[in-house]
Amino acid sequence: MARAVSGAHALRGAGAIAAVLVIAALMTSCKPEPAPGPTTSDPTPSATPSATSEPSASPTPSETPVAEFELPTQCEDLYSDDMLASLNAANPPLNDPGVTMHSTQTAAALEVLNSGIPTIRCSWGQPSEFGLATNVSVIDAAQSADLLATLREAGFACEDAWEGVNCTIEQKTVDQDDNEVTLGESHFLRGTGWVSTAWINFAPEGYTEDIVTTLWG
Repeated sequence: MARAVSGAHALRGAGAIAAVLVIAALMTSCKPEPAPGPTTSDPTPSATPSATSEPSASPTPSETPVAEFELPTQCEDLYSDDMLASLNAANPPLNDPGVTMHSTQTAAALEVLNSGIPTIRCSWGQPSEFGLATNVSVIDAAQSADLLATLREAGFACEDAWEGVNCTIEQKTVDQDDNEVTLGESHFLRGTGWVSTAWINFAPEGYTEDIVTTLWG
């Protein structure tokens, strides 16, 4: 784990640090509290209504996708009891209002996240150099496929996991005080579910898997 970064590099300003991750990912692949936004989230158009005005069987772009799990209304319900206790012990508090970092710095993913989809955001830690932010969201099949393609193009390592696909990327850098900083993102996609997490120097072991197991069972 890195030495403490000065206050000037608080999570409140994590967007500036996390930009390094995006640049590094772009350079290596030559090609992101709810970072610029998803351009691949166009919904699939519905079928044209018949002359008898019968409703189409296909979903229209305005319809909200049905979640394959119950989207929690409070962050505590995202985690198992053991993981919740571990997070509270390792890096409290939950949802400090001063932590404004997004759960992704990937442009296309951030656009989807900001498009009005059903989502819940949770963060851990105080404004500092040590913490994370997660969004659990409901998306449609087209958005999921587009996100996966975008993440792969952005240099994320994607592999089958927990009956879905998990994509991760991590970058180590240094701040102006020559302190090492580890930045990372993970995106889990399964059906209509999307779990996105960005972290700075804090990546608890089994974090995403615990959310998946808790929500999907």
